[in-house]
Amino acid sequence: MAMSKQTEAEELHRGIVTELRRGLSVVLVLARLGREQYGYTLLKELDAAGLAVDQNTLYPLLRRLESQGLLSSTWKVEEQRPRRYYARTSLGTTVLKGLRAELAAERTLLEEIEHETR
Repeated sequence: MAMSKQTEAEELHRGIVTELRRGLSVVLVLARLGREQYGYTLLKELDAAGLAVDQNTLYPLLRRLESQGLLSSTWKVEEQRPRRYYARTSLGTTVLKGLRAELAAERTLLEEIEHETR
């Protein structure tokens, strides 16, 4: 059975939004880790900011950013439980600054295009 144009558009929209959020999650994680915290608190902060991230997505992302040198981590025992705390490195801060500038430039471009199409 053929898919309706509206259903097709909705599926395409969801896929593109997923791609946008994947890229944005890197920026938000780097931004939120200017101070040391562990994964669960980061999950809650991201959710409160409007970006619900599954823990099965967040923890691999944290490990990848750490392997790239953008984050560091340490184990701490609190309340009898070991927790891994993450923080942004100086390289992570430099990369975040560049990503913020890129996002600002993209936003300006979108606003210019929007203005031209009115």
